[in-house]
Parts: sequence; structure tokens; C-alpha cells
Amino acid sequence: MLRAGANPLWSIILAGGEGERTRPFIEQWLGGHKPKQYCTFTGNRSMLQHTLDRADRLVRAEQKVTVIGRNHREFLNKAVEGDISGHVIVQPQNCGTAAGVFLPLTFVRAWDADATVVIFPSDHFVFPEARFLETIRRGIRASHFLQDRLILFGVSPSHPELDYGWINLGEVLGWSSGSCIRLVGSFLEKPDLLEGQQVMASGALWNTLVIVAKVTTLWKLGWQNLPVLMERFEQLGASIGTVHENETLHEIYREMPNLDFSRGLLQRIPEHLGVMEFEEVLWSDWGQPERIAHTLKTLGKKPAFPSEILQRSLAPADAIPHIEVT
Repeated sequence: MLRAGANPLWSIILAGGEGERTRPFIEQWLGGHKPKQYCTFTGNRSMLQHTLDRADRLVRAEQKVTVIGRNHREFLNKAVEGDISGHVIVQPQNCGTAAGVFLPLTFVRAWDADATVVIFPSDHFVFPEARFLETIRRGIRASHFLQDRLILFGVSPSHPELDYGWINLGEVLGWSSGSCIRLVGSFLEKPDLLEGQQVMASGALWNTLVIVAKVTTLWKLGWQNLPVLMERFEQLGASIGTVHENETLHEIYREMPNLDFSRGLLQRIPEHLGVMEFEEVLWSDWGQPERIAHTLKTLGKKPAFPSEILQRSLAPADAIPHIEVT
């Protein structure tokens, strides 16, 4: 197992989303709603199981924190093989990606304040996994000498995707085992077509939101940019391990601000970021059903869902002929 030098390494799995954009497709397929991370779109493992397995190849299984929604326990039990290792945290409600990241970080900080964390969204497809994980290992090594920075990971775009976040690259910051670490010039979220074509031509990367960082660095940057959020998680941190932990968790979520992690934090601190590229890795955010079908067709994988359900779930204007599954 990989350990970050003398400091413990933890993984955080973000699985608390409801998957609203894939809801019509999944409801037609399964007859009811299930967030996409708990679904098995091909083969015999759910998206969450794939993510957990990847994390366990990097980090000790018991040093894994998985965040789920308050109504997700039934989905979790069916989506995971056997008992889930590590720690499962149930968020009282979905209050955006900033709270989704800092909730598990609060627990890791309480248990292991000197930790380095690897943050994984649970609804992404990657292939091949070995190359994906090796790049993260290089990012972990880079975090030893760039402890005041968050290490982001990007992917070279195959087309001007308008629904992704993009990272404009700056100068070379350093190298880690042959992988280049670049400064972040700026971010662009959900560009229009012309902007997407321009940013792609400039060499920008898709932002995967896979992140490696020191807990202390993330916590400090959170206080500098999201103080209204952080004061609540400080309260929670002080209660962890006491009889007041659960009560405090629900109390801070009663008026938890709904903030976006990228816009609220990452886009404000380019000087505290570094970015590495997943080279020769097929990556896709499976937030839309047509992306799922297109990825499976590209790899020649058999989908677990009938192709006609996919087509019925798409509005005519959204239907894209090249992503039909046969």
C-alpha cells in the first residue's frame, strides 16, 4: 500500500449526489430512481464499486471515507460487494459540492490532522485504471514538495465539451517521475461553443475534480475563501468522538450554505494550485446518459440497459446519432 512519505494517506469518495440529469433515463430503465453512482451500466460492478476499488489500490482500505446521501443506504448496500471498508458518513442533506468535500475532510482532520487526502468523485469512468492510478501516485509524490498547493488532475479534451469545467494551463511548476506539473492560469466553466473551441485550441484540459492535497492546506484555504462554511465544520470537528457528534452534524446542516467547490474555492486560488494531466487515459463524467452510451460504444462494451431506453430519455434536440448503442 502507498503511504505519503511519513504522513498518512487517506481517500475521500464523494457519493452523495442525486444524479438529477440521469434521472429520466435511469427511471425508465430500472422503474425507479437510483443515483448513477450506485448503478451498474456494464459488467458486474457499480460505478461506486469501481471507485472504491481504485481508491483501495492507492490507500489503505480502512483509511477511506465515503460520503453518501441521507436516503442512500439501501442503494449503497446493493451497489457494494460485501461490507464497505473504511468509514461511511451520511450527509443530512445535499448542500452543494463545497460542503460535500469539507464534510469528510472534517472527519479526516479530526482523526489524522497531518494527513494527505486523495479526493475521488464516484460517477466518473476511467480507462485504463492502472495508468490513471499511476498519475495520481505521481501527484501524491509531488504533494510532498508542494504542500502549500492542491494538485488537480486534468484530461486532454477530445472535443469542445460545453458541460465540463476547463483548466487553462500556465508555466511549468515542476516534474514528478516524468509527469509535468503546471501552474493554473484560469478556469472556464461550461463555455459556449466558440469559447469551447478556443480553449481547446489553446491546450486547456478538462477538469476531473480528482484532487490530492494536505488536509491542513485545504482547511486553511477553506477558511480564507469560505468562512461561512468553515465555521460550521469547525463546530463539527470539535464534537467528533463525543456524544454530541451526531447532534452537531444535523445542527450545522440546518442552515448550511449551498456553495460550489470549484467556483467558491478553486477558481479563487490559482496561485495555490498545480495541475497534472492524465495522459493516454479515457475519462468521462457520466453525468449524462449519452456520455455513458458513447463511452461504452467506444470501448466495445455491452451496456446493461436497452438502447431504446436511452433514446426515449433524450429530447429530440439532444439526441446524437453517433452515440446509439447496438
